[in-house]
Amino acid sequence: MLRRFASYYLPYKKLFLLDFGCAVVAALLELAYPLAVQWMVDDLLPKGDWSMIAAAGAALLLVYLMSMGLQFIVNYWGHKLGINIETDMRQQLFNHVQKLSFRFFDNNKTGTIMSRMTNDLFEIGEMSHHGPEDAFIALMTFAGAFSIMLTVNWQLALITFIVVPFLIWIIVYFNRKLDRAATNMFERIAEVNSRVEDSVSGIRVVQSFTNEPHEQEQFRVNNQLFRAAKLRSYLAISFSSSGIYMMTKLISLIVLVCGAWFAHEGKLTSGELVAFLLYVNIFLKPIDKINALMESYPKGMAGFKRFLQLLDTEPDVKDAPNAVPVNGLRGDIEFRNVTFSYEGHADVLSGINLNIRAGETVALVGPSGAGKSTLCSLIPRFYEVDGGDIAIDGIRIRDMQLRSLRAHIGIVQQDVFLFAGTIRENIAYGRLGASEEDIRDAARRAHLLEMIEGLPEGMDTVIGERGLKLSGGQRQRLAIARMFLKNPPILILDEATSALDTETETIIQQALTELAHNRTTLVIAHRLATIRHADRILVVNENGIAESGKHEELLAKDGAYARLHRAQFGQAVTV
Repeated sequence: MLRRFASYYLPYKKLFLLDFGCAVVAALLELAYPLAVQWMVDDLLPKGDWSMIAAAGAALLLVYLMSMGLQFIVNYWGHKLGINIETDMRQQLFNHVQKLSFRFFDNNKTGTIMSRMTNDLFEIGEMSHHGPEDAFIALMTFAGAFSIMLTVNWQLALITFIVVPFLIWIIVYFNRKLDRAATNMFERIAEVNSRVEDSVSGIRVVQSFTNEPHEQEQFRVNNQLFRAAKLRSYLAISFSSSGIYMMTKLISLIVLVCGAWFAHEGKLTSGELVAFLLYVNIFLKPIDKINALMESYPKGMAGFKRFLQLLDTEPDVKDAPNAVPVNGLRGDIEFRNVTFSYEGHADVLSGINLNIRAGETVALVGPSGAGKSTLCSLIPRFYEVDGGDIAIDGIRIRDMQLRSLRAHIGIVQQDVFLFAGTIRENIAYGRLGASEEDIRDAARRAHLLEMIEGLPEGMDTVIGERGLKLSGGQRQRLAIARMFLKNPPILILDEATSALDTETETIIQQALTELAHNRTTLVIAHRLATIRHADRILVVNENGIAESGKHEELLAKDGAYARLHRAQFGQAVTV
């Protein structure tokens, strides 16, 4: 895992070397100060050589100015390195999520996915910046300071070192606790985000059922669990920090007392004692760095583990190694003994064989849950079939590149999804880069242009999140305009007019009829009146395709379709 983490430094090798090099030089300059103090106290001060003292002071000032410049580079450019790595990871994760199939999104909450892309990666930047340099500088400073302390007074140096194993034990012990707490904390914040996403997205349902107290209680529970998880992490941090603080102060106290005794016995000069005390501070400074690193490392690695879990999730629908791009498909669709089931469920479709001719309009009717939408979702490979094959123009869809396959298929659903932008942006989503003339023509053909021109801001009208500022009929027509712009040879209409009033439905039905002209069209409908002129009607039930034929033929059979017709219109079957 560390090797994979290190790979994210490769694009920024120069930046890393600049940051790392400056940090090392700044750490080395820190070691010069105690030596200068010892020299001034033991040699220059007794002689009263003020010119040399002034020169030494000027030299130290120069060292501090250099150190200041180096610290600026480490702080700004080093954090830039961490931010770059965090940004790259987030972009990589977003790109990967775009490739995942519907099955993944069926089983994962939106808020949880959002949390993986945001909260989980917050600590990555800090760890990316401070991790390698702090670990190296801590060891280097540790070794450098201890080596110099040995030359000053080896007995006092060894006394100082006695406490180090206890410090290491404290850091390692509480780091394990913090690792578990950090993982739990990320899981809890993901649950909070999921609750917020559900509640905000469904705010109209919440308020219409007056269930605000229920949502508040649910959020309170998730929020309190996150609070408890966060407190556990800070409890581990507090124990660790307090223990380290006590041990470092104990070292300083022991050195002060023992050093005073050695000075009294003549084994240590005053300058050496002062220098030794300064070196103790330098010697202990890496402990603070290591402690800070041990605080950020569990959080960063916990986030990185969750990042990898999602990044390593393989899409169950992806291009085959030999997949080819396709162009100019006519729209002949063939189902060959197709079987499909959702995870943990019985087969939704079993042994389906079906041929749809290019340009034909085929309607699918039947009870809810019979598999009508599922059958249509298999054509653009939103789900992978369990058995059998689907072919378009004689080419198996598994042998086509996904992008080129889906570029030939358009879908208009009952629940239209619109983006929180302008009308123009939402229509243009059907073909990015389309001209203004093409966008307006698509709006006209969807019977939407008159409404748009009546708005103060016209095409630049912002429609709100999910298009909530528009009526249901306007949203449907905008989706149809988007499809006119895409202009696919295969069209799937999934209950596209079922939630509309009669007048609006008539307008949209006219637009859909024009949209379906000369295209292979699959229409999923419950209102039989909207599909009576289809070239073919398929009655789909739990056993597969029960009946097939034109409206009049199916009524004459007096079978499943006729029963559906009677149930809707309450009349005897007439041909």
